[in-house]
Amino acid sequence: MMKIQQRLPLIDMLRGFAVLGTLGTNIWIFAYLGDISYITTSSYSGWWSLNDFLRMAVLFLVNGKLLGLLTIMFGVGLELKYQQALRKGNAWPGMYIWTIVFLFMEGLIHFTLVMEYDILMSYAVTGIIVAFIVKFGDKAIKRALYIFGSFHALTILIILVGTLQGAASVSLAGLDPVVNLYENGTWFEQIQYRLTHFLYYRTEAIFIIPMNIFLFLLGVKLMRNGVFSQDDKGRQARQKLFKIGIFIGVPLNLLIFIPGGAFDLPVRYLFAPILSIGYIGIFGKMIEYKKLDWLWKRFGEIGKMSLSCYVLQNIIASIIFYGWGLGLGGKLNSIEVISIWLTLSLLQLFIAHICIKHFHVGPMEWIRKHAIQSVTQK
Repeated sequence: MMKIQQRLPLIDMLRGFAVLGTLGTNIWIFAYLGDISYITTSSYSGWWSLNDFLRMAVLFLVNGKLLGLLTIMFGVGLELKYQQALRKGNAWPGMYIWTIVFLFMEGLIHFTLVMEYDILMSYAVTGIIVAFIVKFGDKAIKRALYIFGSFHALTILIILVGTLQGAASVSLAGLDPVVNLYENGTWFEQIQYRLTHFLYYRTEAIFIIPMNIFLFLLGVKLMRNGVFSQDDKGRQARQKLFKIGIFIGVPLNLLIFIPGGAFDLPVRYLFAPILSIGYIGIFGKMIEYKKLDWLWKRFGEIGKMSLSCYVLQNIIASIIFYGWGLGLGGKLNSIEVISIWLTLSLLQLFIAHICIKHFHVGPMEWIRKHAIQSVTQK
């Protein structure tokens, strides 16, 4: 087992890249006031207008891919915590359970106050399961990778076959009340709606737990295999991931441009993670371009306060698009929405730089650290 003692910059950079990329998907949900049909092809039976094509081009790059990458990086973070526990001779999962408890609470607050498609609660449940799998060693990890990976893939493929044969369909009907709520409702009415429909909006978070377990464990394995190291072994490993992403991930994810909705679920939940690991290889190549070191460092700073940035970008997007804020939802074309996404990303690069430079940590990371310390020291 590979033991990591120094901080590997690529990990923070990839985590920061993933956080900004998740906004590339979520921005369309905000921009169209909770109507998730705008991140699918279910409403289309023919080719695209330029406006729709631009949106789908962005979603081809980010939808599911950056979420998959972020999930892998959570697994990497778990492995770092595990290695730290081993070095210090601490019990495992031990203190890590408190990290998971606070992650779940942060997710619940984020879900309630900000966004119904929160991923943090799902990550918390996944984290506690994976923590115990890791505790039982490499054989348990390998076995769990096969079991959960196969179960998830088989589930998605069954849905795909059913959809192609007309026995199953993905319906997104009945979204008009949601759109009206986010266009005209108050913030408190939106909170009430999320809580009233809690189980409905947690369906995806539960459905993806097998995939999350697989990707967490994949992050653990990648970490142990030295994929994020800046030596020759790391570069060779990332080169393999690059080829997987380009030659397998890209062709499979191009299926998203087939209208009708049949490939929406397979692309997001099965093919996207293949491109996610390709992004590790692609980003690993990009950071070798030293003239942009300043930019890669900014991504790393976002990675160091990824939780704060994830919540912040969703809060700002709520203010921009929802009726109780600037009310721009449903009024902008794709170029304008993409421009807002890029602007928010640049803003976060600046904010993260200031926070890390002066405080060395993000506000939510600081709160969690001190809350865990206060609880465990009692």
